[in-house]
Amino acid sequence: MLCLGLYFIMNLGLTLYNKAVLNNFRFPWLVTTFHTSSAAVGCWVIMLVAPSQLKLSHVGSREQLILAAFSVLFTINIAISNVSLAMVSVPFHQIVRSTTPVATVLIYRYLGRSYGNMTYISLIPIIAGVGLSTYGDYYATVLGASLTFLGVFLAALKTVATNKLLTGSLKLPALELLFRMCPLAAVQSLLWATATGEVSRFLTFTAQGKLTTGLIFALLGNGFLAFLLNVTSFQTNKLAGALTLSVCGNVKQVLTVVLGIVLWDLVVGPMNALGMVVALGGAAWYSKVELDSKRATARC
Repeated sequence: MLCLGLYFIMNLGLTLYNKAVLNNFRFPWLVTTFHTSSAAVGCWVIMLVAPSQLKLSHVGSREQLILAAFSVLFTINIAISNVSLAMVSVPFHQIVRSTTPVATVLIYRYLGRSYGNMTYISLIPIIAGVGLSTYGDYYATVLGASLTFLGVFLAALKTVATNKLLTGSLKLPALELLFRMCPLAAVQSLLWATATGEVSRFLTFTAQGKLTTGLIFALLGNGFLAFLLNVTSFQTNKLAGALTLSVCGNVKQVLTVVLGIVLWDLVVGPMNALGMVVALGGAAWYSKVELDSKRATARC
């Protein structure tokens, strides 16, 4: 529960922090590069300062290929999300992304794992609530809608793949998985930033003197929080499971809207307010169902 609470708080905090940073530093791929680089550096520092906390396992060539493929999935997941968001309205993007728990369940069923009926039913108000809370101007091109649904599948696949790497045959510790994956993802993100013209625009941005000391410190704090979030995210995925992590993502969307009302005077209608209540109630129900299920399993 502690890991889940920390993950939730840090996830919400980083979302708001990213929004603030990207308002003044409009280079999302370079921010992603910085996040993954920060995680790699953070793991390296831990390995030097507290080597007992991060010991590298023996990984064969097959496992190295799996980790490389996972880093590609990590990068493509971000790319598809960014590209699709440019082709659809934000409300459409959010309501489609709210179906990620369903995609997670379907992937697990394909892999031979099933959940109790109450778990499936408890997902309905969560998804419906997010849909209502983000209700607005729905717009999407055919390609944009297709990429958004593909992004849902990739997000669910990434979460399930992370869980398998942490709990499957490899059983890598969260820090080691980060240490092995993040340098690869950082290089891929930097290549993507170069291909999309972000690097050249960043050089112009720097030459114009816009990279101030305050912005540098803001980026350093952002990278440090991203490192902490990655550690807690992987550890929470290992302990709580991929589906619970997907549900947390939905609840975070609702609370982001709530904080938007408080911090940025965001105006919402009765339908949106009802959606928030329904989604949060559904999340509480899901938590109870999962807790009861684990208690029943422990008794057996």
